[in-house]
Amino acid sequence: MKSIKPLWRISVATTAEAEDAVSEMLSAVVGAPPVAYFHLESQTSHVSVFVEEANFEPWMVRTDLAAGLARIKRCGLNTGTARVQVAKIRREDWAESWKRHFKPIEIWIKGRGPQDRLAGGRSLLVKPSWCRRKPARNQAVVILDPGLSFGTGQHPTTWFCLQQLLRFIKPGETPSFLDLGTGSGILAIAAAKLGYSPVAALDFDREAVRVAGENARKNGVTQQLRLASGDVAKLPLRPARQFDLVCANLISTLLVAERRRIVKQVKRGGCLVLAGVLAAEFSKVQRAYADLELELRSSRKENEWRSGVFCFI
Repeated sequence: MKSIKPLWRISVATTAEAEDAVSEMLSAVVGAPPVAYFHLESQTSHVSVFVEEANFEPWMVRTDLAAGLARIKRCGLNTGTARVQVAKIRREDWAESWKRHFKPIEIWIKGRGPQDRLAGGRSLLVKPSWCRRKPARNQAVVILDPGLSFGTGQHPTTWFCLQQLLRFIKPGETPSFLDLGTGSGILAIAAAKLGYSPVAALDFDREAVRVAGENARKNGVTQQLRLASGDVAKLPLRPARQFDLVCANLISTLLVAERRRIVKQVKRGGCLVLAGVLAAEFSKVQRAYADLELELRSSRKENEWRSGVFCFI
């Protein structure tokens, strides 16, 4: 009988502010894509990679991670405790640990609460496949399981984007949607479930596109969205199609550098959601888009992150 190899879990406890930087660093050191979850009670981000048993020394990984965390700190990011753990775990333990961490989450329009959902207000339920919870009336369901790579959209900036998907669509309308930096595909899948059409999603990472495609298949929406691997820096300045709503959940440097290409994807009368921006950098992003005749209509700051909705003046 073939034995099942154990997994190595290499994880770093950090802050929401440093989550993206730690994810990039951890992926570079270990050579595997990261998965992250945010613990609401402790306000701590846990970034991990899982790899099959391999020839590496735990002390070398710890040394490389310590050096990487030091570089992140020198860049001015608060890494929190930055506690590193390297442990061998059974696959059964790995699977059960995700069931403890990932509970169903609900998203509704800001300012509304459970009473609106019970009254039939549109909302989203994001849950793992093992959860038996049934949706409320008019509640769209997104099935998203954590895996050995990519997360489940619990980051504050993703929450903001999901809320805007709910806010933008009106009864009887089918607006179009573009997701730049799709990751797990959660925004594109949610848009398809809510009735957006057409739905397109782009990511620079081919593995992210593969995972997003698999998640779309699990949700039964592969025919309703178009996934592609591509670079935001190569978006056409004269696109064949523009979209009513565009979400760009990207780092601020990319949002600023490629603002003209990003804006060209938005229809006149449409809106652009910019997320994944550190609060300290948001004003710079806002000024850059104001130069292109987009004004900030609404925004939200949560922890170290700020996101905003921009519309044409």
